[in-house]
Amino acid sequence: MLRNRLAIVLITALAPAIWGSTYLVTTELLPPDRPLLAGVLRALPAGLLLLALTRKLPKGSWWWRSLVLGALNIGAFFALLFVAAYRLPGGVAATVGAVQPLIAAGLSAVLLGDRISLRTLLSGIAGVAGVSLLVLRADARLDALGIAAALGGAVVMATGVVLSKRWTSPAPLLAVTGWQLTAGGLLLLPVTLFVEGPPPSHLTGANLLGYGYLSLIGAAVAYALWFRGIRALPPTSVTFLGLLSPVVATALGWLVLGQDLSPVQALGALIVLGSLVAAQTQRSGTAPKAAAEAPPAGAAGSPPEAVDRAPARTRHRTA
Repeated sequence: MLRNRLAIVLITALAPAIWGSTYLVTTELLPPDRPLLAGVLRALPAGLLLLALTRKLPKGSWWWRSLVLGALNIGAFFALLFVAAYRLPGGVAATVGAVQPLIAAGLSAVLLGDRISLRTLLSGIAGVAGVSLLVLRADARLDALGIAAALGGAVVMATGVVLSKRWTSPAPLLAVTGWQLTAGGLLLLPVTLFVEGPPPSHLTGANLLGYGYLSLIGAAVAYALWFRGIRALPPTSVTFLGLLSPVVATALGWLVLGQDLSPVQALGALIVLGSLVAAQTQRSGTAPKAAAEAPPAGAAGSPPEAVDRAPARTRHRTA
């Protein structure tokens, strides 16, 4: 059983690792200053593709549940990240977003009957500290609205993850993934048109390659892996894995873009990895009654992507 759990954790960790490449793809391949468009083209085509492949639509209560989870995990999450990215340096937004595992732990205690262990609290605090060392700059400016948006993004995503454990669907995993991506993309579409206007009249081959990667790999593949992990793992354990995104973003910036990697950043990465290991090696604190009442769901939220908090070329990098 321990070996099976380790395999599930490693497979689930591939999702935030993939999301860690979003900053690199965005800055190198996509048109600047269009983060909401990137969110729509990432979620909606992937969702429609999965719907076409599975040929299954929601039934009964899953129509409104898909809408709620799509709003929490994708639509509202991306919109809040957009606000945070444009009002805060990426490092500040990523550090605020790193509180998500602690929020998920609190929500799990209320909604699922999970017990919050001392290890979870200490691992969560260490994760925030590690991310801050990894991406936060001494001259970072603060903005109340930006901080509220970053915190709101962490709250809505954590809520979506926990609700996915309370709600369950008999539909196949890919179908449920398609519902969430489609709902989130459709909700984000009018916001994108209002804020950013219509898409650019001309897209280069590099732009199309970037959007294709974000949709097929960053959404269809990565979200399916993420949702599969949420079916099998406690929500707090899953949200801790999301801290891998800024670590991968920093590593790619160093390896591919030639960005500096200071000893302090390296220490931050080690602290983050240590908090992940500590969070994954503890026993689940779910009470038997709560577990019976809230079986694992096949749909869940979008992970914390620190790299999405700096979507434009002109933004401070998150890595």
